[in-house]
Amino acid sequence: MRRRHQRTLRATTALAGMALLLTACGSGSDEESGAGAETTPASASTESPRVAVTYEDGVAVLDGETLEVLEEFDTEEFTRLNAVGDGRHLLLTTSEGFQVLDTAEPALTDAVFNAEAAGHVVRHAGQTVLYADGTSETTIFDTDALVEAGGELPEEVTTWQAPEAHHGVSIVLEDGTLLSTIGDEESRAGALALQQDGEEWTEVARNEECPGIHGEGTAAGEAVVFGCEDGALLYRDGAFEKLQAPDEFGRMGNAYVSESSPLVVGDYKTDPDAEGYLLDQVALIDTEAGTLETVALPEGVEYTWRGVVRGPEDLAYVLGTDGAIHVMDPATGEMGDAFPVVEPWEGPEDWQNPHPALSVHGDVAYVADPAREQVHAVDLATGEVTATVDLGHEPNEMAAAIG
Repeated sequence: MRRRHQRTLRATTALAGMALLLTACGSGSDEESGAGAETTPASASTESPRVAVTYEDGVAVLDGETLEVLEEFDTEEFTRLNAVGDGRHLLLTTSEGFQVLDTAEPALTDAVFNAEAAGHVVRHAGQTVLYADGTSETTIFDTDALVEAGGELPEEVTTWQAPEAHHGVSIVLEDGTLLSTIGDEESRAGALALQQDGEEWTEVARNEECPGIHGEGTAAGEAVVFGCEDGALLYRDGAFEKLQAPDEFGRMGNAYVSESSPLVVGDYKTDPDAEGYLLDQVALIDTEAGTLETVALPEGVEYTWRGVVRGPEDLAYVLGTDGAIHVMDPATGEMGDAFPVVEPWEGPEDWQNPHPALSVHGDVAYVADPAREQVHAVDLATGEVTATVDLGHEPNEMAAAIG
């Protein structure tokens, strides 16, 4: 299943702020990987950040500085990528579940967390949480467990089984509280909070005022935000609070957060019958004040859910259809610099289809450019494109091995 190809690579300049980025990658420097006879120390993940990119029937692992293609692997036609949070491993969602991708080797391992309809992966407070949409089983393990086990599945995991299967998400807070969505095959209504005593889980809070609940993000002070079709649901200090949208239909489906900021940026849709996936407004949530406001983007600038990240100074960065990364202050919604990166583009016909997308690691943004079959690295401090690789495929999902 492994395949290696040479790709054309442009000359690069040093990435600004890379020292900070490299420091953020460190984990388990004395551990070794158990994938294959020749092992690579876990510290390899600190030598250079790694980025993975999926495309039709494959996934490539790139060097995060130069964007050199280090290895490519055959996969299913469409797969998704999520960082484990240990600075080394990613999880590739397949029909079998969550398959472990070791970006330090690199190796697409045989280790799979079996899951029916593998869905969201959430990292917080030293825990990585997997959610299986087909069964609504939540699986929790220590974020460093894959490194400690040499890439094998961790021996110790905790699970919780929701009463009815639905497309959902779970998160574990520092005190062990488990937050998870409420729903069934027909609809999703809200979220609940549970605490574990031995092998038993006890419900301690619940809110069912969040129709179509989707997406999750944790801001400063462990304020957790879920998106609703009419606003957002906020959990803080042991209780839920509904934040009403200003529109009758005001759907937030994704929360873009920084755990050092109380401010949350959400995608925002006002027309339930709108065709396509382009949006022209964002939701701004202040978790301390308990407020939700909306801001329109500049005329001619639209985005999709793949085009928003949080970066340096907790600012928001939006990849617009004009081909530029727009810098937004989440406190005011004001737009600052605009960094041209790709050609102007149109929205996808289906959410799974390749279209320009953003992923971020430290001060560096990675931009998928399907039209030119390229991936770019952008210094978010200056807007400079520091590296570009000709991938030879239309890049789709991306994730950096953050940790």
